[in-house]
Amino acid sequence: MSSPIRVLVAKPGLDGHDRGAKIIARALRDAGMEVIYTGLRQTPEMIVNAALQEDVQVIGLSILSGAHNAIVPRLMELLRQNEMTDVKVIVGGIIPDDDAEDLKRQGVAAVFQPGASLETIVEFIRGASQPVTTGQNH
Repeated sequence: MSSPIRVLVAKPGLDGHDRGAKIIARALRDAGMEVIYTGLRQTPEMIVNAALQEDVQVIGLSILSGAHNAIVPRLMELLRQNEMTDVKVIVGGIIPDDDAEDLKRQGVAAVFQPGASLETIVEFIRGASQPVTTGQNH
């Protein structure tokens, strides 16, 4: 049996609304994932350090403040600096479509906007976190 997917859920920036992040965290736990919730007002440095310490496969950012264009590039840069490019980053919140596409170009695996179902998010994480088989079909 494989070990459960480990997901870090974080609320970066000054946004104090974490109800959605807590709902996501509970849904991921209910789906059998190990969830580490960092709490409010996290910096990109705090998030990457926690992800490194907890050995997570996925970082989920909940951003409602509009600061995604400042926070996400810094987080992605820190992941590269720490050789953590295998960690999938997903972003949820109020993200305009153009910004969502830009975040994906920067390496974000997925952006979930208001109205995305919990099932869709769970299934995306499961699919994105499948073990990679190497040495076959090359």
